[in-house]
Amino acid sequence: MAQQFDVHPNQITAWKAQLLDGAAGVFGADAKVEPASPPVDVKTLHAKIGELTLTNDFLSGALSKAGLLSAKR
Repeated sequence: MAQQFDVHPNQITAWKAQLLDGAAGVFGADAKVEPASPPVDVKTLHAKIGELTLTNDFLSGALSKAGLLSAKR
């Protein structure tokens, strides 16, 4: 396997030991449950996106009127 996947034989031995040590915890009834990531507040994100869009539009218009923004982007 080491030659086939171009890894050191010691690495394969280490991975096998990790699997044997932790397989029961992963597949067993007493599997650890990872804490869920905190919920995302979609309304807040949408509000921020809207705010940034308005700011970009305003600055784009102001720079265009001032002649500092070319037509090409």
